Amino acid sequence: MKLFKVAVIAGDGIGPEVITEGVKVLKKVAELDAGFQFNFTYFPWGCEFYAKHGKMMDEDGIEQLKDFDAIYLGAVGFPGVPDHISLWDLLLKIRKNFDQYVNIRPVTLLKGAHLPLVDVKREDIDMLFIRENTEGEYSGAGDWLFKGQEHEVVLQNGVFSRKGTERIIRYAFETAKKEGRSLTSISKGNALNYSMVFWDQVFEKVSAEYPEVETASYLVDAAAMLMIKDPKRFEVVVTSNLFGDILTDLGAAIAGGIGLAAGANINPERDFPSMFEPIHGSAPDIAGQQIANPLAAIWSASQMLDFFGYEAYGKLVLDAIEQLLVEDEVLTPDMNGTSTTSDVGNRVVDLMKSLVFSQNVKS
Repeated sequence: MKLFKVAVIAGDGIGPEVITEGVKVLKKVAELDAGFQFNFTYFPWGCEFYAKHGKMMDEDGIEQLKDFDAIYLGAVGFPGVPDHISLWDLLLKIRKNFDQYVNIRPVTLLKGAHLPLVDVKREDIDMLFIRENTEGEYSGAGDWLFKGQEHEVVLQNGVFSRKGTERIIRYAFETAKKEGRSLTSISKGNALNYSMVFWDQVFEKVSAEYPEVETASYLVDAAAMLMIKDPKRFEVVVTSNLFGDILTDLGAAIAGGIGLAAGANINPERDFPSMFEPIHGSAPDIAGQQIANPLAAIWSASQMLDFFGYEAYGKLVLDAIEQLLVEDEVLTPDMNGTSTTSDVGNRVVDLMKSLVFSQNVKS
């Protein structure tokens, strides 16, 4: 029997509530298959930890995490702790130290989810964003000169290495090839005359190795417009750290809302643990009220199952989410329902149990 060691960082605000439901779902999957189990280890890191200790995680936190198979993260951020502290000293620290250079965010409108666009079919919204996750605009390079003075100057540098750019683009091509889908690159080469011109050149170079993959390339502003007007043209998408961050939030808005937005931070070589998280914030204003939507956290648990090689169980979880949306009975207030966070998690588990027998799911 395989044992997967999962580090759980529930984090701040609604993080503990939604992660509890995701863990519940993962435990149920393990009950359905005697071939593997999960061992969850909880870490109290986040803004509350920062308030007590002046740091977001233990000094040797990265060392503590390195031997886990995966990290399951809730949400980070709370009033009183600057956002750049909570982000850079925990989430980005983990991404960079563990070389989680692939960020995967599905933008798929499930049956039963709200369709906000007009003249668009549900099946038209089915994108897979592959975002560069460790450098680019979020490299952290720059300087703050003459701080507080009249001639104050701030420099924020994007860093695009050939290794970093080529490996994310190649990963996207391999994904598109495997899935038999087109690949779209999104950049801004007309205005960013170094970084994005370089990105476009690398994309063109790598594309020559994949003649079977249909490609397209758009400027980021045009892409944002087309995601609204003609989303079906986007299948697999590859883009930089900043553009991917922004466009996938737009994607969440057209694919049922932020409560359904999941994300995976992958180290493909598996030299380090990968990390799975809902991409919504910590929502401190509703924390502790049991009204937070856990579906994004549960979807990210599905991504973890995919990563471990149990795609059939990952699909089972996703099918259960979709069935819950179609039923339109057990939903949290953000989806016009009256159910609690735990109610939703429990219903997903119940649906999984019924679906696993009807579908004869096997790993």
